[in-house]
Amino acid sequence: MSDSVGDGKLEVKQASKEVKESENVAEKYSAMTVSKNSEMNVGELSAAFTAVPTHKSVKKQIQFANQEDKQEFSKFPTKAGRRSLSRSISQSSTDSYSSAASYTDSSDDETSPRDKTQVNSKGGSDFCVKNIKQAEFGRREIEIAEQDMSALISLRKRAQGEKPLAGAKIVGCTHITAQTAVLIETLVALGAECRWTACNIYSTQNEVASALSESGVAVYAWKGESEDDFWWCIDRCANMEGWQANMILDDGGDLTHWVYKKYPNVFKKIQGIVEESVTGVHRLYQLSKAGKLSVPAMNVNDSVTKQKFDNMYCCRESILDGLKRTTDVMFGGKQVVVCGYGEVGKGCCTALKALGAIVCITEIDPICALQACMDGFRVVKLNEVIRQVDVIITCTGNKNVVIRDQLDRMKNGCIVCNMGHSNTEIDVASLRTPELTWERVRSQVDHVIWPDGKRVVLLAEGRLLNLSCSTVPTFVLSITATTQALALIELYNAPEGRYKQDVYLLPKKMDEYVASLHLPTFDAHLTELSDEQAKYLGLNKNGPFKPNYYRY
Repeated sequence: MSDSVGDGKLEVKQASKEVKESENVAEKYSAMTVSKNSEMNVGELSAAFTAVPTHKSVKKQIQFANQEDKQEFSKFPTKAGRRSLSRSISQSSTDSYSSAASYTDSSDDETSPRDKTQVNSKGGSDFCVKNIKQAEFGRREIEIAEQDMSALISLRKRAQGEKPLAGAKIVGCTHITAQTAVLIETLVALGAECRWTACNIYSTQNEVASALSESGVAVYAWKGESEDDFWWCIDRCANMEGWQANMILDDGGDLTHWVYKKYPNVFKKIQGIVEESVTGVHRLYQLSKAGKLSVPAMNVNDSVTKQKFDNMYCCRESILDGLKRTTDVMFGGKQVVVCGYGEVGKGCCTALKALGAIVCITEIDPICALQACMDGFRVVKLNEVIRQVDVIITCTGNKNVVIRDQLDRMKNGCIVCNMGHSNTEIDVASLRTPELTWERVRSQVDHVIWPDGKRVVLLAEGRLLNLSCSTVPTFVLSITATTQALALIELYNAPEGRYKQDVYLLPKKMDEYVASLHLPTFDAHLTELSDEQAKYLGLNKNGPFKPNYYRY
């Protein structure tokens, strides 16, 4: 009995001591706050709390790679150098130093997929994924996605008897998700042979890649690839002995760029390219302008069913999802700058404004800027508001939109992220210097810490936020995937001479067909023109209903 009483006294005494220590810390913090007129810096605040026992945080000092080191096309990545900090050969998906602070999701198996020998249930080994044993889980995710992609499934059922892609050998480079898997399997059902890799090193759903590999599609991708892994995967898909691609489906232009530079003879035999991103389309137009585009290409990024739905409606929902999952931020009252008021920017701003954020826009285009003003947003230069902003979101498709000087002047705790395809918009490379410390907070969330203790919250290392850190609505991806499938069918089956060696928009009639396939989901019923009305408007009763220059 006496022993237990004694133990109780010790516990009370210890608790009393801890309370006094906490009170001393509180007094110290209070005194500092008063003396500094509430302007205590982060370093002082940290010092004030050193009296309270805490676990030591582990901070990884990032070593700055030599900026002159660039990966040349003539030097194929070797096994020994696959995790080096070489520069990307193109200014796109991997355009930053990828490995020094490229923290990927932890796994019990840290062996690189490139070092494994994996075989699917049919004995096939033409794939490279994280773990082929995850195929069953991936199949369930694909089945869930199919439920909300009824239009694409409808297209599959309507056309699989005709096999419009019979003989097509499609090499693809896109985000590998359950929704993309539905597209790939639709292409296979329509007669195509497919090889696939990822356009983003963080967006691959490993279990989905496994399910596709199990079904016989050659997939080379896994989440958290190094830069050298990224290009190795692209090369394995494009360069297969005994297999010659005749169609390309690209997202960002990396695959097209690689085949054009490294395998020019293969590139000349391609029958068509379908590209769905601003970055990739820009690169195609550059090739065309220089007279170097030797194949017809379809720009589906600027088709209405991609531009309006995937870019605006999709980003309107996914921007909030990505930010919430990574930072748990409350948007009400936050000062946000959205760089770019195109379709992606419009979608982001609509969502943020609805939740009470104070949104400003940066723009180079006077028309888009005027739209922003009419929608109730201030149009500013980033340097004018950089010190007050809580969140910065880039949506331009350009490079160096947010540079090091601006990052240096941001306030403590500012969240910086990118909603454009390419990771060139935020100058992440400039942050990999010895004086800055990178600290991993959670998956795809880094604190970049300045010498004075200031922290900037960087999401997905400047890569595409929604597909790197969250998901996007399946229904919207159904619209995009159906557009891509029809573009491939159109280019592959077009009579010789219809498409020259240039970049084309998806025909308006096909845009309208994609939209019509999705209307039954909403039980929507279209009004039909009478003969008199059609004659009055000068239209065919079955469309197209708008000229190509019409702005939706």
